[in-house]
Amino acid sequence: MVDGLVARFRETFFAIVQADELAGDLKQAASAANLGAWTRALTEAAIRTCSGLGLMASAKGHKLELLPIHRSEYLALDVMAFAGGEKRWRFPVAVMELENSAREDQIAYSLWKVLSVRADLRIVFCYRRNGEEIPALLRHLREEVVEAMGLAGRVKLEGATLLVVGSRSESGTFPFGYFGWWLLDTNTGRFERL
Repeated sequence: MVDGLVARFRETFFAIVQADELAGDLKQAASAANLGAWTRALTEAAIRTCSGLGLMASAKGHKLELLPIHRSEYLALDVMAFAGGEKRWRFPVAVMELENSAREDQIAYSLWKVLSVRADLRIVFCYRRNGEEIPALLRHLREEVVEAMGLAGRVKLEGATLLVVGSRSESGTFPFGYFGWWLLDTNTGRFERL
């Protein structure tokens, strides 16, 4: 089920970000290195992707009135998505952090946050000006966050954890070359390219 959710999320996300309005906003924000605008456009893309999957999502500017306590952000996470159901209190299907800081430790904090929540799908979106910076980021996240869980903690981790890195180095092939997708392999502790 989780593998199917990863594939469906990715496919739906790519369809959503190819829409003229969002594609233009994301490309322009990336070229200008305007990470605030990038985050706003990416938030809209994440909300629309969740909706396309039949999920209800909360995010800044997208208040959700599904749970007994109505919020735009739950647990200080940028996006939280829920399936329908009868229970007033339900657990998220997906949680996302949309990190617009270039600082590796800020991205590591976002990964740590999503790994601390029980969900079928955990995603950190982040940005690197150049694709050459991505291997160092992956190494930092593995060494500083993933290895902190230890093998026993990693193998108990349920659900899928994705790192989605936007980079303008291949923005000419938007969105497929622009967004790189990595899945955390809980056995090896490494992020594997999808």
